[in-house]
Amino acid sequence: MRGLEHAEAERAPIVVIEMDTPGGLDSAMRDIIREILSSLVPVVTYVSPSGGRAASAGTYILYASHVAAMAPGTNLGAATPVQIGGGGSPFSAPPDDAEKGQDAAPKSEDASAAKARNDAIAYIRSLAELRGRNADWAEAAVQTAANLSANAAYAQNVIDFVARDRADLLAQIEGRTVVAGGREVRLATRGLTLVDAPPNWRTQFLSAITNPNIALILMMIGIYGLMFEFMNPGALYPGTIGAICLLTGFYAFAALPVNYAGFALILLGIGLMAAEAFSPSFGILGIGGLIAFMLGGAILIDTDVPQFQISWPAIGTVAVASLAMTIVFARLAFTSQRREVVSGREQLIGATGTVLDWNNGRGHVFVHGERWQAAGDHDVAPDTPVCVTGLEGLTLGVARLDAAHVNNSTPPEEN
Repeated sequence: MRGLEHAEAERAPIVVIEMDTPGGLDSAMRDIIREILSSLVPVVTYVSPSGGRAASAGTYILYASHVAAMAPGTNLGAATPVQIGGGGSPFSAPPDDAEKGQDAAPKSEDASAAKARNDAIAYIRSLAELRGRNADWAEAAVQTAANLSANAAYAQNVIDFVARDRADLLAQIEGRTVVAGGREVRLATRGLTLVDAPPNWRTQFLSAITNPNIALILMMIGIYGLMFEFMNPGALYPGTIGAICLLTGFYAFAALPVNYAGFALILLGIGLMAAEAFSPSFGILGIGGLIAFMLGGAILIDTDVPQFQISWPAIGTVAVASLAMTIVFARLAFTSQRREVVSGREQLIGATGTVLDWNNGRGHVFVHGERWQAAGDHDVAPDTPVCVTGLEGLTLGVARLDAAHVNNSTPPEEN
């Protein structure tokens, strides 16, 4: 759409859209078609290269264009609406009804499916009538998911030209008259040089992150980044990077047909693998988490459209990485358990200090650079070295250092 605005601002003679698409969302398709219909610059849609296609939403865009052309070896059609994200299926008539010429919907088709199918039929017929193209075949493309090759589409007045390449396309549309912006425009394409207008960085970025495989990886980086931050508060880098990746991944999944059962299985798998790290279960939690994660990844995207599927190599790579992270967490947990205690109640027991003042078994001692209330033997003199044997509230239990060493087999006093 920004390309059409730029072409109008530059007063370009034509805009050529090179298309190879399996389809897209209805809302995005209608936005593109509205821009084409209101464009002051004639729009030429060219399905290329050989082997490409204008399927589903691409067929509608091709019908809406001022000039429709295809390269040899391409095809168009399969314009039946498909409900993604809800487990729906193509809204097409049964083959026996189609052969009899009956305009009947499947018996299992509900009201919303019928509304979507009939709306799509009316929409593509209106585009065909606007451009003077074959409206009956357009309806068949929606009703029965019909397809045509480039040459067959030209023979049935579905497209205007079959062009080998860009040069052949410009040569064939020379002198053609179209209606753009409410006025007739005669195309003068002889000697024109096409200037590529690649997507800007924002479009490329959004296209990259809405790849289901990239979205899954971003979500995993985000989750593990936050886990590292919770394990090491104040590290900042894991938490910051993790939060950014997690929110970006959620944005991508919001634009994709996500199966929430698959999403829940992924979260369960991560939770089980994390539990294996912190509460070792001889592998059962880790293995169960790995299985749950892979099942969740397999059903995460709720559509049969191949371009929306998460690849098995991506699922396997992320699963192996998650298992490796679980092992790292387990190693960190075991290492921390073996480390010497350096703070808290446990660290005070056994520490040494010096008596500051003492009277009738109570007084103050100097331990770890701090002045503590203490209780212990009655016959302790100031400046006597003592050992902490217990702690009750903020009062230390102490004994003379030599006595503590003699009785080191006795458990510390825990009042």
